[in-house]
Amino acid sequence: MDHLRYSGLSFEAQRAAFLGIVSADPLLRETLERVRALALPDWLVVSGALYNSVWNHLTGRPAGYGIRDVDLFYFDGSDLSYEAEDRVIANAAPTFADLPLPIEIRNQARVHLWYPAKFGRSCPRYSSSSDSVRFFASKTHAVGVRFDNAGQLDLVAPFGLDDILSFRITPNRVLDSRQTHETKGARARENWPEITVMPW
Repeated sequence: MDHLRYSGLSFEAQRAAFLGIVSADPLLRETLERVRALALPDWLVVSGALYNSVWNHLTGRPAGYGIRDVDLFYFDGSDLSYEAEDRVIANAAPTFADLPLPIEIRNQARVHLWYPAKFGRSCPRYSSSSDSVRFFASKTHAVGVRFDNAGQLDLVAPFGLDDILSFRITPNRVLDSRQTHETKGARARENWPEITVMPW
């Protein structure tokens, strides 16, 4: 059960362990450095690439195992058009062209505009990239990192880190996201059978 060695520790101990693992991962470190150079407003690398890398480290699996992409959020309320977001995506593409995983970039200021058509229900209008993380289908997935002004990794984890470090996927019922929670939980268990998916 060595993969659970950080489970149940204090938040500060878990934060140090989590950021230590993330900063030591070559793909994440390189991605974060390149994102920082883009200087997008209120940027945040979030979700799967982070906690999947931690799970890989703690279970002895190779770096990058089971990771589909890297999710990059930014927040720019000055232009909510699809075209503006598309320009950001196109302009950033050369920065990430030689990375082994695709980078999925989304402006969190405009999620409320397309979310109902995609998911069949409304979502709130977010106030920042950090705010949007609070509405993920599973509390476990609600994690993000970025560099602060001093060049140190800054952590966004509104529900803490114990779910991640306990290999437990816990639902977040703030929105009606049961299907997303269950689908992502099942997919995660295929790659990391150590995981427990908590029922909705």
